[in-house]
Amino acid sequence: MNDLIEKKDIEIKNMIYEIRGKQVMLDSDLAKLYHVETKRINEAVKNNMEKFPERFSFILTNEETINLRSKISTSRLNNHGGNRYASRVFTEQGVAMLATILKSKVATQVSIRIMDAFVAMRKYISNDLMDYGKMLINHENRLSLIENTFDSFKDKNNHIFFEGQIYDAYSLMIKIFDKALSSIIIIDNYIDKNILDILSKTNRKATLITNKYNNIDYEKYKEQYDNVTLVVNNSFHDRFIILDKKSLYHSGASFKDLGKKCFAITKIESKELLDSLLDKLK
Repeated sequence: MNDLIEKKDIEIKNMIYEIRGKQVMLDSDLAKLYHVETKRINEAVKNNMEKFPERFSFILTNEETINLRSKISTSRLNNHGGNRYASRVFTEQGVAMLATILKSKVATQVSIRIMDAFVAMRKYISNDLMDYGKMLINHENRLSLIENTFDSFKDKNNHIFFEGQIYDAYSLMIKIFDKALSSIIIIDNYIDKNILDILSKTNRKATLITNKYNNIDYEKYKEQYDNVTLVVNNSFHDRFIILDKKSLYHSGASFKDLGKKCFAITKIESKELLDSLLDKLK
């Protein structure tokens, strides 16, 4: 077998490049492998143009030549008797067609090696893409896990409590109060000592808007704490919490009855409704 074919230092796969989304080889590289001048390659194409459609062979644009020159030696792009010219490249099908035209033992033997190299490159790229795909899947799984973890820490806007969940209901109420930075407005027609006990543990200013209350409890509270103001107003039926005049919650049960029967606490996201309610309190 020809010494050229046997030489270990010639790696055909290093002569295969991706241009226009296709794997191709340079005319100068093929000429080197076939033991002919580059012009012999191009003459073969010129004399058989009908056998080399663009999907088999095409000439590089100036931009493609510049990009490829940055990757390989300039001489390999301009190896045509010392003259500069636009390089022609061949796809796998083009290389096979070229071998049938050159009709030499070397061309046949080298073409077989080239076909094997193209196959090996496709396999390599396929495996690389599979590994990349697996990496993307793992990356997406990690992102999903992170998002789910963060979601578990996010505050839920809607809560429902069933009969007997008294502690859970009061625990949520305290958690809502703790979100306030400076002020809390509580609207409930049936204020009692329970709500005062909760407010005694916060340093936020609180306004209680109610229709019925125990005057003795409130007066005793005022003797020790100064963070609560009580306002009598009988124009409300439902129960609401307003934090810092920015966040609005609705409670289906009076605060004195939390957890005694099934009810819900819901955050109302509408700023328009919040502003309307605040206007009513002026």
